Amino acid sequence: MNLRLSNDFWLDMFRQIVSNPNYGTLPPTGKCIVVEYCSPNTNKPLHLGHVRNMLLGWSVAAILAAAGNEVHKVLIYNDRGIHICKTMAAWLAVGKGDTPESTGKKGDFLVGEYYIKFAELHAQQKQNLIEGGMSADEAEQATPIFKAAQELLRQWEANDPKTRQLWEMMNAWVYPGHNETYAKLGVDFEKRYYESETYLGGKQMVESGLAKGVFYRKENGAVAIDLSAEKLDEKILVRGDGTTIYITQDLAAADMRYNDYQMDTSIYVVGDEQNYHFKVLKAIMQHLGYPFADQIYHLSYGMIDLPTGRMKSREGTVVDADDMIAEVIATAQAHTEALGKTEGFTPEASQNLYRIVGLGALKFHLLKINPQKRIIFNPEESIDFLGHTGPFVQNCHARIQSVVRKYKAEHQLDGTIQLNPTDLHPAERNLFVQLYRYVPALQVAAQTYDPAAIADYAYQLAKLYNHFYAECPILSNKDPQLNHFRTVLSLTVARLLRQSMGLLGIELPDRM
Repeated sequence: MNLRLSNDFWLDMFRQIVSNPNYGTLPPTGKCIVVEYCSPNTNKPLHLGHVRNMLLGWSVAAILAAAGNEVHKVLIYNDRGIHICKTMAAWLAVGKGDTPESTGKKGDFLVGEYYIKFAELHAQQKQNLIEGGMSADEAEQATPIFKAAQELLRQWEANDPKTRQLWEMMNAWVYPGHNETYAKLGVDFEKRYYESETYLGGKQMVESGLAKGVFYRKENGAVAIDLSAEKLDEKILVRGDGTTIYITQDLAAADMRYNDYQMDTSIYVVGDEQNYHFKVLKAIMQHLGYPFADQIYHLSYGMIDLPTGRMKSREGTVVDADDMIAEVIATAQAHTEALGKTEGFTPEASQNLYRIVGLGALKFHLLKINPQKRIIFNPEESIDFLGHTGPFVQNCHARIQSVVRKYKAEHQLDGTIQLNPTDLHPAERNLFVQLYRYVPALQVAAQTYDPAAIADYAYQLAKLYNHFYAECPILSNKDPQLNHFRTVLSLTVARLLRQSMGLLGIELPDRM
């Protein structure tokens, strides 16, 4: 079918959008959705991979809320386990009592240095053992530093006071550092869970599963489940020495979360390297007969690579989130000053603009791509005022605000629209169509958990406005009603740009 809607339809639709301040806010669905994102370890600072996770999780939550759902944003701190004990072991071995205060370092950065130091010590000691005649596999877990970490884990689970005191001290260094990074990115959480508070509940669930015959105990004392019927492998739930693993605390956290929210859907925003883990989690919960097992949804996303290659935390080749934020802001400053876009700005206003543009570039670049796709992130490419970027949309919004300021300097601006449909310019009609597409774009984004649908909507709207701006005089027409109408149209475009970009967590400046 080849249909064309009349100008009367589009003009009437536009009048409805202008008169409805709640346009784009969908009615309540009655559904409750919990979105877990970030979920960092307490042995290192947040890095660029966490940035994609946080921006994706925050944006999906905002989109789902705009689509009429009751949404709760949570995270779980992986604050215990062998990886945490590795950092503790390294600090005990070579730390010399270092603290954030004594070193002047951000707490999460200091702790992260000892995670890297553990890997270095382990590699050196492993090589010594191999040279002494031990096989590589045997040497992997026979190094003194690894044994020290294992002993710390056993002591932690035995509630040894000194071990717990060290653990609490180092974790206390990390949380303020992470909070600072959350604030820089503008992400937040309603509730924070901690693995250290959930793993015992997981142990109880394992014991219950043993009693029901869902799990079985192996000869070495480990507890496992056979998932071959689901085309998955045998999964260990508790090690032979009685210590727990990730899956154990995830069982308890899922149960605790359902008791807290009785959600209809539980979304886990976690990288695609954990695809198998969440298949196992869902299968185990189904075997245990929990009613919310089918509500588990893993929002899997691809990793971020740099132009120089893949990041690796234990090798110290990651890009820390704070460093990346600083870099995109510095890049935004260089580009903005080169284009002369801060003329007449105070130093404080200039710095705020660099922050808005830099973070807007970062967020748009990471969210405009489908979550399942892997990304190569280059800050220089993300800040382009003429490309498919956040600054392109931000610049369009600033242009509109300039138009509106000029009109308001001499005229009253209201929502009255006096225009004969036969006078509708094709560029105006195209803007009407794109304004109408906001709700379908929001619905698609909510159904697919994909902010890219919103990013594309905002980019297309900005691109169509720039074409309209070039084709249609806005303030210089002899007909004052036409000037008024086109200013109202511009103002409405700005409103939808703020609304759509707001779902991506991106601020739009009024001046550039």
